[in-house]
Amino acid sequence: MKKSYFAIGALALFGLVVIVVPNGMRFTGWLLLGTAAVWAAGLLVCRWAEKSRTGRICKRVFFTGLTFGLAGLLSIEALIVSHGETDRSALPVDAVIVLGAGVNGETPSAALWSRIQAAAEYLEDHPDIPVVLSGGQGPGEDISEAEAMRRALWTNSEKRNACYLLEDQSRNTAENFRYSKELLEANGVDTENAVVAVVTNDFHCFRAHMIAQKQGLHTVDIPAELPWWWLTANYYAREAFAVVKTAVLD
Repeated sequence: MKKSYFAIGALALFGLVVIVVPNGMRFTGWLLLGTAAVWAAGLLVCRWAEKSRTGRICKRVFFTGLTFGLAGLLSIEALIVSHGETDRSALPVDAVIVLGAGVNGETPSAALWSRIQAAAEYLEDHPDIPVVLSGGQGPGEDISEAEAMRRALWTNSEKRNACYLLEDQSRNTAENFRYSKELLEANGVDTENAVVAVVTNDFHCFRAHMIAQKQGLHTVDIPAELPWWWLTANYYAREAFAVVKTAVLD
C-alpha cells in the first residue's frame, strides 16, 4: 500500500512539473494529476470496502462508473483517430477553410505550421477557389492567426491564384465556422449546397466536423499531422474530453 501511495505522489508531482514547465503539454499534466487523484480515490474506497457494507457498495459503484467512463473515452478516441486518418482530399470542393491555431508573437505554433503546410499542399491541386483563413488574435499573439497564415501562404503562392479571405474575429472553432460561413456567403458561395474543405490537425478533424455540421456546412476533412509524436499524443488525449464537452455543453 505504501508503494502505491509513493507512486501516486510521484505521478502527481510529475504532472505538476509538466503543467508548470512550458512544453505545449499542459493538458497531459492535468491528466496525470487526475489519474493520480482517481488512483488515490480507488485505494481509499477499497480500504473502506474492507470495513463496511456501505464501502463495498461504493466500491462497486466507483469501479463500474470508472469502467464505463474509460470505455466511453476509448470509443471516442477510436472515432477521433479513424476520422483523422481518412483521406478525402480527392473529393471536389467549392471552398476551403483553414482553421487557425496558436501564434507565438508573430510565429505560428507547431500546430499552426502543420495546418499551413497541409493547406499549401492542398491548394496546389485546388487553385482558384475561395480560401478562408480563420482565426482571431489571442493572448500572447501579436497578430491574428489568420494573418499569420496569410503571410506564410503568400510567400509560397506564386503557382496559385487562390483568393484568401481573412476571418480574424473568431476565438473558438464554433466561431471559426460561423464567421467563415458568413464570409463565404458575402463572397458569393452558396453554403447551403457547397462542399467546403476544412484544413485542421488530424486529431481535431472529428470535432471540427461535428461543429461544422451544427453550423449547416457540408465539409470534407483535410488532416494535418504534427511533427512530434508527444505533442500529438497530448492533443489526441485532450480531444476526447473536448468532444464530450462539445456534445454535451455546446
